[in-house]
This record gives sequence, structure tokens and C-alpha cells, in this order.
Amino acid sequence: MQAAPSPSKLSRSDLMTLERYAEERQGFRAKVIAHKAKRRIALGPHVTLMFEDRLTIQYQIQEMLRVERIFDASGIEEELAAYNPLIPDGRNLKATMLIEYPDVDERRAALARMPGVEHKIWIQVGSGDKQFAIANEDLDRSNDDKTAAVHFLRFELSDADVEALRAGAEAVIGIDHPELPHQTELSPANRTALAADFH
Repeated sequence: MQAAPSPSKLSRSDLMTLERYAEERQGFRAKVIAHKAKRRIALGPHVTLMFEDRLTIQYQIQEMLRVERIFDASGIEEELAAYNPLIPDGRNLKATMLIEYPDVDERRAALARMPGVEHKIWIQVGSGDKQFAIANEDLDRSNDDKTAAVHFLRFELSDADVEALRAGAEAVIGIDHPELPHQTELSPANRTALAADFH
């Protein structure tokens, strides 16, 4: 007997048809942009963490289906299989990490100076310990010579951290890498948004 899908994961029944999405895209996109604003954390001028959830991933899938004109069941299932792992499962946080430089050559040189930077990202809630991200569980995006510009991170918080976050404790996200040392204190809106990922 097949296990029931996790309630946090998306299925085909959660998605709009291409026709309906074309009609509702403008309003849906505005809703997602407002939602993402509370979940986007800048770590200095070159690194952004986008904390994903069910809504942000639904938007990613809907946009992919729209751009690729995918409407058959097998194609939709492929997109669901690719994107569903990026949704937090109620016990963790998941984020897309983007390393951005406006100049292509500058970006290439920077990425060559920071292999392994994705393993140096952490979150600390209140007086708790730093919890370092688990990076790129689907495939390795770094080698000895460079790192990639996009990484996928998972943060596992202790029960005490989760309770503290829900109670409004301060939280900080940082990078412990000599090329990009930085830390950012989360705003109350950030903390509320991320606390909602735990259930």
C-alpha cells in the first residue's frame, strides 16, 4: 500500500491548468511577490537566501509549466518530483541560496575563491547554537576549484530553537567564510514567516 503524500507536498490537484493560470497569473504573482518579501534574506551585497515554502514552490512550478507549455500528466509529475523536495516538511527550513554579481567576469572570479561556501551558512535563534545548513542533497555544486551560483539548503532546528523562534526570540543568519563574512538579524516579519514553516 502506497504511503499518503505529505500534506506539505504539492500534487497535480493543487496546480492550476495552463488556461486558468493564464487568467489568474497577475493576481497570483502579486500575492507571491508580497509573500516572498518576508522570506528573502540578504547576506551582504552578493548573497540572498530565499526561504521556500509550499506557495513559493507552487509558483515556481506554475511558471515552469507555463514557460515550457507542459500540460500532460507525466510532464507535470516530473516537475512536482523535481520541486517538491524544496518544500520544508514541517520540521525544518529550506532555502535557495543565490550568489549574485552584476559583472560576469567578477562573478566567475568570486565563485573560484569560495568553494564550499554553501556549507558555511548558519542560523542562530536566541542564545542557541549555530545550526549550519545541509547543502545540495540532490547533487554536489562545489569542487576544489569553484562553487556554483545557486545552492539548495536545509536547516534543521532543535525543538528549543523552534519554540524560541515562535516566542519571538531574536534570530541571526550568517556566513562563516573568509570571502563573504556577514550576518543579518532577522526582522520580526522574517521570524514570523519562518516560524510558520514548523508544525
